[in-house]
Amino acid sequence: MLKKYLPLLMATALIFAGCSQGMQPKLMPQNIDKMAQEEPIITLYQHENAQVVEMPLEDYLLGVVAAEMDVNWPLEALKAQAIMARTFTLEKIASGGVTARGTDASTDIKEFQAYNQDNINDVVRQAIKETRGEVIKYHGQLIKAWFFADGGGITAASSAEGLSYDKTETPYIQSVQDPGIALDENPNKEWQASFSLAEVAKAIEAVNGRAPQSLEEAAVVEKGSSGRATWLQIGDASIGATSFRLAIGSEMMKSTLLTSFAIKDGQLIMTGKGYGHGVGMSQWGARAMAEQGYTAEDIIHYFLKDVEITTEYH
Repeated sequence: MLKKYLPLLMATALIFAGCSQGMQPKLMPQNIDKMAQEEPIITLYQHENAQVVEMPLEDYLLGVVAAEMDVNWPLEALKAQAIMARTFTLEKIASGGVTARGTDASTDIKEFQAYNQDNINDVVRQAIKETRGEVIKYHGQLIKAWFFADGGGITAASSAEGLSYDKTETPYIQSVQDPGIALDENPNKEWQASFSLAEVAKAIEAVNGRAPQSLEEAAVVEKGSSGRATWLQIGDASIGATSFRLAIGSEMMKSTLLTSFAIKDGQLIMTGKGYGHGVGMSQWGARAMAEQGYTAEDIIHYFLKDVEITTEYH
Protein backbone atom coordinates (compact mmCIF):
# COMPACT_ATOMS: atom_id res chain seq x y z
CA MET A 1 0.00 0.00 0.00
CA LEU A 2 3.03 2.29 -0.20
CA LYS A 3 2.42 5.42 -2.20
CA LYS A 4 4.92 6.26 -4.89
CA TYR A 5 8.21 7.38 -3.47
CA LEU A 6 8.62 11.12 -3.74
CA PRO A 7 12.00 12.89 -3.78
CA LEU A 8 13.58 13.36 -0.39
CA LEU A 9 13.24 17.12 -0.80
CA MET A 10 9.63 16.62 0.26
CA ALA A 11 10.65 16.04 3.85
CA THR A 12 7.96 18.32 5.18
CA ALA A 13 4.72 16.47 5.85
CA LEU A 14 1.73 17.50 3.77
CA ILE A 15 -1.51 17.71 5.71
CA PHE A 16 -4.80 16.76 4.11
CA ALA A 17 -7.10 18.97 6.15
CA GLY A 18 -10.62 17.82 6.84
CA CYS A 19 -10.03 14.12 6.22
CA SER A 20 -12.02 12.03 8.64
CA GLN A 21 -12.61 8.35 9.24
CA GLY A 22 -14.37 6.76 6.32
CA MET A 23 -13.39 9.56 3.94
CA GLN A 24 -9.82 8.49 3.18
CA PRO A 25 -9.01 7.59 -0.42
CA LYS A 26 -7.85 4.00 -0.81
CA LEU A 27 -4.25 3.90 -1.92
CA MET A 28 -3.14 1.65 -4.73
CA PRO A 29 -0.52 -0.91 -3.73
CA GLN A 30 2.95 -0.34 -5.14
CA ASN A 31 5.88 -2.73 -5.55
CA ILE A 32 7.61 -2.97 -2.18
CA ASP A 33 10.94 -3.58 -3.98
CA LYS A 34 11.13 0.14 -4.70
CA MET A 35 12.31 0.51 -1.12
CA ALA A 36 15.73 -0.60 -2.28
CA GLN A 37 16.04 2.59 -4.35
CA GLU A 38 15.04 5.36 -1.97
CA GLU A 39 13.36 6.12 1.31
CA PRO A 40 9.58 5.63 1.16
CA ILE A 41 7.15 8.46 1.75
CA ILE A 42 4.26 7.05 3.77
CA THR A 43 0.76 8.20 4.61
CA LEU A 44 -0.04 8.36 8.31
CA TYR A 45 -3.50 8.61 9.87
CA GLN A 46 -3.39 10.81 12.96
CA HIS A 47 -6.19 9.56 15.18
CA GLU A 48 -5.83 12.54 17.52
CA ASN A 49 -7.23 14.94 14.91
CA ALA A 50 -8.54 12.57 12.21
CA GLN A 51 -6.11 13.98 9.64
CA VAL A 52 -3.74 12.31 7.18
CA VAL A 53 -0.16 13.41 6.66
CA GLU A 54 2.60 12.36 4.31
CA MET A 55 6.12 12.02 5.66
CA PRO A 56 9.37 10.17 4.98
CA LEU A 57 9.50 6.83 6.74
CA GLU A 58 12.55 7.76 8.83
CA ASP A 59 10.74 10.83 10.20
CA TYR A 60 7.80 8.65 11.18
CA LEU A 61 10.09 6.20 12.96
CA LEU A 62 11.43 8.95 15.20
CA GLY A 63 7.99 9.26 16.78
CA VAL A 64 7.54 5.49 16.98
CA VAL A 65 10.81 4.77 18.77
CA ALA A 66 10.21 7.72 21.11
CA ALA A 67 6.84 6.22 22.05
CA GLU A 68 7.70 2.53 22.14
CA MET A 69 10.85 2.64 24.27
CA ASP A 70 12.15 4.81 27.11
CA VAL A 71 14.21 7.48 25.32
CA ASN A 72 16.73 7.51 28.18
CA TRP A 73 17.73 3.89 27.64
CA PRO A 74 21.06 2.94 26.01
CA LEU A 75 21.64 3.81 22.37
CA GLU A 76 22.04 0.18 21.25
CA ALA A 77 18.66 -0.75 22.76
CA LEU A 78 17.05 2.16 20.92
CA LYS A 79 18.79 1.13 17.71
CA ALA A 80 17.41 -2.40 18.07
CA GLN A 81 13.96 -0.88 18.60
CA ALA A 82 14.42 1.27 15.50
CA ILE A 83 15.27 -1.74 13.33
CA MET A 84 12.33 -3.69 14.73
CA ALA A 85 9.92 -0.77 14.25
CA ARG A 86 11.11 -0.13 10.68
CA THR A 87 10.65 -3.80 9.81
CA PHE A 88 7.26 -3.94 11.53
CA THR A 89 6.11 -0.88 9.59
CA LEU A 90 7.22 -2.01 6.15
CA GLU A 91 5.90 -5.55 6.62
CA LYS A 92 2.52 -4.20 7.72
CA ILE A 93 2.41 -1.83 4.76
CA ALA A 94 3.29 -4.68 2.38
CA SER A 95 0.43 -6.65 3.95
CA GLY A 96 -2.08 -3.89 3.24
CA GLY A 97 -1.43 -1.10 5.71
CA VAL A 98 -4.37 0.32 7.62
CA THR A 99 -7.22 -0.51 5.28
CA ALA A 100 -9.87 1.09 7.51
CA ARG A 101 -8.10 4.43 7.05
CA GLY A 102 -6.86 3.96 3.50
CA THR A 103 -3.34 4.77 4.72
CA ASP A 104 -0.01 3.09 5.24
CA ALA A 105 0.13 3.60 9.02
CA SER A 106 -1.80 5.03 11.96
CA THR A 107 -0.93 6.68 15.28
CA ASP A 108 -3.69 4.66 16.96
CA ILE A 109 -1.86 1.94 18.90
CA LYS A 110 -4.86 -0.38 18.40
CA GLU A 111 -4.30 -0.16 14.65
CA PHE A 112 -0.53 0.09 14.34
CA GLN A 113 2.30 1.23 16.67
CA ALA A 114 2.57 3.85 19.36
CA TYR A 115 3.66 7.29 18.15
CA ASN A 116 4.76 10.37 20.11
CA GLN A 117 6.74 13.21 18.53
CA ASP A 118 6.99 15.04 21.84
CA ASN A 119 9.36 12.42 23.29
CA ILE A 120 11.96 12.61 20.51
CA ASN A 121 15.46 13.43 21.78
CA ASP A 122 19.00 13.37 20.40
CA VAL A 123 19.57 9.71 21.30
CA VAL A 124 16.45 8.69 19.38
CA ARG A 125 17.63 10.74 16.40
CA GLN A 126 21.00 9.02 16.57
CA ALA A 127 19.36 5.58 16.77
CA ILE A 128 17.34 6.28 13.64
CA LYS A 129 20.29 7.82 11.79
CA GLU A 130 22.68 4.97 12.57
CA THR A 131 20.19 2.29 11.47
CA ARG A 132 18.80 4.14 8.45
CA GLY A 133 17.13 1.72 6.04
CA GLU A 134 17.95 -1.38 8.10
CA VAL A 135 15.34 -4.14 8.29
CA ILE A 136 15.14 -7.77 9.37
CA LYS A 137 14.51 -10.59 6.92
CA TYR A 138 14.08 -14.33 7.04
CA HIS A 139 14.94 -16.12 3.79
CA GLY A 140 14.75 -12.82 1.96
CA GLN A 141 11.34 -11.77 3.28
CA LEU A 142 10.50 -9.11 5.83
CA ILE A 143 9.61 -10.72 9.15
CA LYS A 144 6.73 -9.90 11.44
CA ALA A 145 8.82 -7.88 13.85
CA TRP A 146 6.90 -8.32 17.06
CA PHE A 147 8.23 -6.76 20.25
CA PHE A 148 6.93 -6.34 23.79
CA ALA A 149 7.88 -4.80 27.11
CA ASP A 150 9.14 -7.71 29.23
CA GLY A 151 9.15 -11.49 29.01
CA GLY A 152 9.13 -12.25 32.72
CA GLY A 153 12.37 -14.17 32.34
CA ILE A 154 11.52 -16.10 29.16
CA THR A 155 10.07 -15.26 25.75
CA ALA A 156 7.24 -17.12 24.03
CA ALA A 157 8.17 -20.17 21.98
CA SER A 158 5.90 -19.28 19.06
CA SER A 159 3.52 -16.66 17.75
CA ALA A 160 0.71 -19.11 18.42
CA GLU A 161 1.62 -19.37 22.10
CA GLY A 162 1.97 -15.65 22.76
CA LEU A 163 -0.39 -14.11 20.22
CA SER A 164 -2.67 -16.94 19.07
CA TYR A 165 -1.31 -16.15 15.60
CA ASP A 166 -1.00 -19.01 13.12
CA LYS A 167 -1.96 -17.44 9.79
CA THR A 168 1.57 -17.72 8.43
CA GLU A 169 4.65 -19.57 9.58
CA THR A 170 7.05 -17.60 11.77
CA PRO A 171 10.02 -19.97 12.27
CA TYR A 172 12.26 -17.10 13.41
CA ILE A 173 10.31 -16.84 16.68
CA GLN A 174 11.99 -18.76 19.49
CA SER A 175 11.96 -19.02 23.26
CA VAL A 176 15.03 -17.60 24.99
CA GLN A 177 15.85 -16.43 28.48
CA ASP A 178 14.96 -12.77 28.92
CA PRO A 179 17.82 -10.95 30.70
CA GLY A 180 15.56 -7.99 31.47
CA ILE A 181 14.26 -9.74 34.57
CA ALA A 182 17.62 -9.20 36.27
CA LEU A 183 17.38 -5.41 36.15
CA ASP A 184 16.58 -3.93 39.54
CA GLU A 185 14.34 -1.23 38.04
CA ASN A 186 12.19 -3.71 36.13
CA PRO A 187 8.62 -3.31 37.48
CA ASN A 188 7.31 -6.44 35.76
CA LYS A 189 9.13 -9.15 37.72
CA GLU A 190 5.82 -10.01 39.35
CA TRP A 191 2.38 -8.46 39.29
CA GLN A 192 -1.09 -9.07 40.66
CA ALA A 193 -4.49 -8.12 39.29
CA SER A 194 -8.06 -8.67 40.40
CA PHE A 195 -11.36 -8.31 38.55
CA SER A 196 -14.97 -8.37 39.61
CA LEU A 197 -17.04 -11.28 38.34
CA ALA A 198 -19.12 -8.80 36.36
CA GLU A 199 -15.98 -7.68 34.51
CA VAL A 200 -15.01 -11.29 33.93
CA ALA A 201 -18.43 -12.20 32.56
CA LYS A 202 -18.38 -9.20 30.22
CA ALA A 203 -14.95 -10.13 28.89
CA ILE A 204 -15.94 -13.74 28.31
CA GLU A 205 -19.09 -12.69 26.48
CA ALA A 206 -17.09 -10.31 24.28
CA VAL A 207 -14.82 -13.16 23.19
CA ASN A 208 -17.14 -16.20 23.17
CA GLY A 209 -20.33 -14.45 22.15
CA ARG A 210 -22.26 -15.56 25.22
CA ALA A 211 -22.00 -14.95 28.93
CA PRO A 212 -20.95 -17.76 31.29
CA GLN A 213 -23.70 -19.42 33.30
CA SER A 214 -21.51 -19.86 36.38
CA LEU A 215 -18.31 -18.33 37.72
CA GLU A 216 -17.35 -20.42 40.72
CA GLU A 217 -13.84 -21.58 39.80
CA ALA A 218 -11.02 -20.60 37.47
CA ALA A 219 -7.91 -22.42 36.29
CA VAL A 220 -5.23 -22.51 33.60
CA VAL A 221 -5.96 -25.67 31.62
CA GLU A 222 -3.31 -25.45 28.92
CA LYS A 223 0.15 -23.90 28.66
CA GLY A 224 2.70 -23.41 25.90
CA SER A 225 6.27 -24.59 26.17
CA SER A 226 7.48 -21.28 27.66
CA GLY A 227 4.90 -21.66 30.43
CA ARG A 228 2.40 -19.12 29.10
CA ALA A 229 -1.28 -19.90 29.51
CA THR A 230 -2.97 -20.67 26.22
CA TRP A 231 -6.40 -21.84 27.47
CA LEU A 232 -8.35 -20.91 30.58
CA GLN A 233 -11.39 -22.41 32.24
CA ILE A 234 -13.48 -19.80 34.03
CA GLY A 235 -16.69 -21.21 35.45
CA ASP A 236 -18.38 -23.10 32.62
CA ALA A 237 -16.52 -21.11 29.94
CA SER A 238 -13.43 -22.23 28.08
CA ILE A 239 -11.54 -19.28 26.59
CA GLY A 240 -8.23 -18.54 24.91
CA ALA A 241 -5.82 -16.81 27.27
CA THR A 242 -4.60 -14.17 24.82
CA SER A 243 -8.14 -13.24 23.80
CA PHE A 244 -9.25 -13.05 27.42
CA ARG A 245 -6.28 -10.83 28.30
CA LEU A 246 -7.20 -8.33 25.59
CA ALA A 247 -10.86 -8.37 26.57
CA ILE A 248 -10.35 -7.98 30.33
CA GLY A 249 -7.62 -5.33 29.94
CA SER A 250 -4.01 -5.94 28.92
CA GLU A 251 -2.68 -3.17 31.17
CA MET A 252 -4.05 -4.97 34.23
CA MET A 253 -3.58 -8.57 33.10
CA LYS A 254 -0.05 -7.79 31.99
CA SER A 255 0.77 -11.15 30.44
CA THR A 256 -0.31 -14.75 30.08
CA LEU A 257 2.75 -15.96 32.00
CA LEU A 258 0.59 -16.67 35.03
CA THR A 259 1.76 -17.98 38.38
CA SER A 260 -1.73 -18.18 39.95
CA PHE A 261 -5.26 -17.87 38.61
CA ALA A 262 -8.33 -18.42 40.80
CA ILE A 263 -11.68 -17.04 41.92
CA LYS A 264 -11.64 -15.96 45.57
CA ASP A 265 -14.08 -13.87 47.58
CA GLY A 266 -16.15 -12.93 44.57
CA GLN A 267 -13.19 -11.84 42.43
CA LEU A 268 -10.90 -13.31 39.80
CA ILE A 269 -7.41 -12.91 41.25
CA MET A 270 -4.26 -13.64 39.28
CA THR A 271 -0.53 -13.16 39.58
CA GLY A 272 2.05 -13.30 36.85
CA LYS A 273 5.37 -12.19 35.41
CA GLY A 274 6.34 -9.95 32.50
CA TYR A 275 4.39 -7.45 30.43
CA GLY A 276 3.14 -8.07 26.91
CA HIS A 277 2.62 -11.01 24.58
CA GLY A 278 6.17 -12.29 24.86
CA VAL A 279 6.71 -12.85 21.12
CA GLY A 280 9.92 -11.59 19.53
CA MET A 281 12.12 -8.93 21.15
CA SER A 282 11.85 -7.99 24.80
CA GLN A 283 12.44 -4.28 25.32
CA TRP A 284 13.66 -4.72 28.90
CA GLY A 285 15.83 -7.54 27.64
CA ALA A 286 17.24 -5.25 24.95
CA ARG A 287 18.09 -2.69 27.61
CA ALA A 288 19.83 -5.30 29.76
CA MET A 289 21.90 -6.54 26.83
CA ALA A 290 22.81 -3.01 25.74
CA GLU A 291 24.00 -2.24 29.26
CA GLN A 292 26.20 -5.34 29.05
CA GLY A 293 27.86 -4.01 25.89
CA TYR A 294 25.92 -5.89 23.21
CA THR A 295 25.10 -4.15 19.92
CA ALA A 296 21.69 -3.70 18.35
CA GLU A 297 22.53 -6.49 15.90
CA ASP A 298 23.53 -8.78 18.76
CA ILE A 299 20.21 -8.09 20.48
CA ILE A 300 18.14 -8.87 17.41
CA HIS A 301 20.04 -12.07 16.64
CA TYR A 302 19.63 -13.19 20.25
CA PHE A 303 15.85 -12.87 20.30
CA LEU A 304 15.17 -13.92 16.68
CA LYS A 305 16.37 -17.12 15.05
CA ASP A 306 18.20 -17.35 11.69
CA VAL A 307 17.40 -13.80 10.56
CA GLU A 308 19.52 -11.32 8.64
CA ILE A 309 19.70 -7.55 8.92
CA THR A 310 19.83 -5.84 5.52
CA THR A 311 19.84 -2.23 4.31
CA GLU A 312 16.91 -1.46 2.00
CA TYR A 313 17.88 2.14 1.21
CA HIS A 314 20.52 4.68 2.18
